[in-house]
Amino acid sequence: MKTLMLGNEAVARGLYEAGCSFVSSYPGTPSTEITECAAKYEEIYAEWAPNEKVALEAALGASLAGKRSFCAMKHVGLNVAADPLFTISYTGVNAGLIIGVADDAGMHSSQNEQDSRHYAKASKVPMLEPADSAEGLAFAKLAYELSEQYDTAVLLKMCTRVSHSQSVVETGERRMPAQKAYEKNPAKYIMMPANAKRRHPEVEARTRALTEWAETADINRIEPGQKNTYGIITSSTCYQYVKEALGDAYPVLKLGMIWPMPEKKIKDFAATVEKLIVVEELDGFIETHCMSLGLAVSGKELFSEIGELSQNVVKEKFGVPVPQNKALGEDIPMRPPVMCAGCPHRSIFYVLKQLNLTVLGDIGCYTLGAVQPLGAIDTTVCMGASVSGLHGFVKAGGEEKAKRSVAVIGDSTFIHSGVTGLINIAYNESNSTVIILDNSITGMTGHQQNPTTGYNLKGDPCTKISLEDLCHAVGIKRVRVVDPYDMEACRTAVKEELEAEEPSVIISRRPCALLKYVKHPGPICADPEKCKGCKACMNIGCPAISMENGRVKIDNTLCVGCGVCEQLCKFGALGAGN
Repeated sequence: MKTLMLGNEAVARGLYEAGCSFVSSYPGTPSTEITECAAKYEEIYAEWAPNEKVALEAALGASLAGKRSFCAMKHVGLNVAADPLFTISYTGVNAGLIIGVADDAGMHSSQNEQDSRHYAKASKVPMLEPADSAEGLAFAKLAYELSEQYDTAVLLKMCTRVSHSQSVVETGERRMPAQKAYEKNPAKYIMMPANAKRRHPEVEARTRALTEWAETADINRIEPGQKNTYGIITSSTCYQYVKEALGDAYPVLKLGMIWPMPEKKIKDFAATVEKLIVVEELDGFIETHCMSLGLAVSGKELFSEIGELSQNVVKEKFGVPVPQNKALGEDIPMRPPVMCAGCPHRSIFYVLKQLNLTVLGDIGCYTLGAVQPLGAIDTTVCMGASVSGLHGFVKAGGEEKAKRSVAVIGDSTFIHSGVTGLINIAYNESNSTVIILDNSITGMTGHQQNPTTGYNLKGDPCTKISLEDLCHAVGIKRVRVVDPYDMEACRTAVKEELEAEEPSVIISRRPCALLKYVKHPGPICADPEKCKGCKACMNIGCPAISMENGRVKIDNTLCVGCGVCEQLCKFGALGAGN
């Protein structure tokens, strides 16, 4: 049956059709929907893991048990999973194992735009790269075949545009392979030095064998062109840009396996054209490979290693006019991200700013606390870095820094990698204050459950990790819970914990305002007659508040009635009774 599918949805369908039985992932845009869609198939066990390292290790365990397995993450998540990745390259697998990684060129929702193709080369694990939804499905099925044939995990690389665009997919039936028996094999799976030394030559031999496979594989195909002035090598979404911008004007070598890449096929293709050009986003990965083969090639001198490409960029570089009606105007208004109306994090950041504290931030929707008018965050690096960084900041800065700095981290991120930083604070005794912003969900990636919510991926009740008990268990004696809608209570808690002579944790607890089960009192009323135009209410950056003719105005379609703005108004112009 033919149907339209998102790229991520198609990958999940491919997992289903290939007989995948186990999925463990950590949500990360743009990869999240693969796991969410896989969970809809009753035949697939699917879970959210605390972090990507755990997810990959769990998927390996399922592979060892004889079931085809999968884990998904975004590009920065692969950093977290890199430790097992490099060693799994040596151990190989039992049943097929696919690692889905989704890059975010353009940094639509990421702190960097690293190129995950380097991980394939560095870990010596093969990588497939679909260019549309149909290939997402097909490549997922192919990845399992390669995984089991060559005794290796396989990286399946998506990107924002392929993950979140729709194209036609032809679905098939699920074909369940026989479960592979687990056989004890210490020399293969116990990676102590003596065994690892014997496994490394097998990894190199596997790479050579996969390179030979890549030479004739259908997924690396040459498409003829009308003239051989240029020959284009490309992959993934850039292939779509090339075909839309240039049609069949020039021959194209479209790579579906991005590592290892063929050698003879590329050389033979280069010999048929006058000039070889690589069209790829981010780093010159394909270009560098071509240069290593001794080929004259152009790539990054034409196409930037920063941000996304587009059809218009490709046209421009090949001298094709861009029609005016297809050119983006430069007067498109900016639409910066902002915390939602009623967001429980807003008041905490307002308090931290008013107290003029140094705030080490973390990864989540609360990172928006860095955006004006709040502007309360000083640093954001990676998952968990706020807690670990605060420890170093306080140790190096002494008592003065301890009294004037805090870390903020979300509940999901705290479980992901913040708890180890808190253990470090307790163990090495820095007088640090950590604020856990507990909104009862993984908010930034679209409301996924996590170990603190009491529900699993499928929405079934499960073990709920108590943040209070966890903090106590790792050695923090001072743990208190506040309601972020009560600004005075938040201010008192922060000031008192900063004055304490030992580590402390403040849990700011209120569910995300967008959760379906959260009931709101209704919008705040504004009385323009009482408003003095001081704009104090504007300092929290709530999108429901604006000024009209110098007086406050509330957008009733956005306001949830949290009451934070009411606490800021000294003139009674805001409130439920107005």
